Amino acid sequence: MKFSSILGCRESPGLVNWPEPAMLLPVMTIFDRLERRFGWLAFPGFLRYYALFQVMVFVLQMFRPDIQQALAFDREKIFAGEIWRVATMFFSNGQFGTPGILTILLLFFAVSFIFMISDGLEGAWGIFKTTMFYYTGIVLALVANFVYPVAIPFSGMTLFAASFLAFATLFPKVEILLFLIIPVQIRFLGIIMGVGILLTLSRLPILMPFFVMTFANYFIWAAVPALRGTLLLVDAAKRKRTFRASKGEVSDAFHSCLICRKTDVTDPQMEFRIGKDGEEYCIEHLPDEQP
Repeated sequence: MKFSSILGCRESPGLVNWPEPAMLLPVMTIFDRLERRFGWLAFPGFLRYYALFQVMVFVLQMFRPDIQQALAFDREKIFAGEIWRVATMFFSNGQFGTPGILTILLLFFAVSFIFMISDGLEGAWGIFKTTMFYYTGIVLALVANFVYPVAIPFSGMTLFAASFLAFATLFPKVEILLFLIIPVQIRFLGIIMGVGILLTLSRLPILMPFFVMTFANYFIWAAVPALRGTLLLVDAAKRKRTFRASKGEVSDAFHSCLICRKTDVTDPQMEFRIGKDGEEYCIEHLPDEQP
């Protein structure tokens, strides 16, 4: 089953038919070298499994609401030997909502959407680079929780947010049907998320270092290369306009000298003649054999 049909996506998320990203990352040889040495670290579909673990914890919490406390980040308990919290903290995000048909339905669509993002990123970057993107986000989120005096709630969700922003940056024109009714391009949802993050920071500026760390993978993998690519496109468009303008200037002229390229537009007072060879010259460069 293709999750694009579930979400009402206008583009297929499969790796074969996946749309070309708006701004692919430039070739980064450092990743090529790392892949040759550490290719075994590649984890195909990592984000898919990450989302499925979130669902598993949600189901467990339906029967054991207190399980969240056993999984949450707790610096003192980690140093006391409960080392598993280093990993389980990413899945201890509290209840997704009151268990019910609507909650389960929304969770199903959310997971389907995450599957689409996973396929899109792997199609654009390759499995190894995408895996490094995930690992970097997880490690930085873990470090941020150790740095802050208290645990940051919903730290496990920052990987989804960074992945979504990366997807929106690479595939801004992919269109989905929001609530299966409203057609909307991914880039607008990305803008809404970005505004939401900025509003959160305006209320809680103390979280600025946390967001900088947990979204560093997005800036390194997607935002900076996309900005660089956009600047290159703007520069190329400017050069193209300049070339067309200069070409148009010559084409608008009726007379043009074969030697100096002067035209009746650039030098209206100049006289032009046709040589014996059939070419046109200005009076200054007219061949000597021409009377």
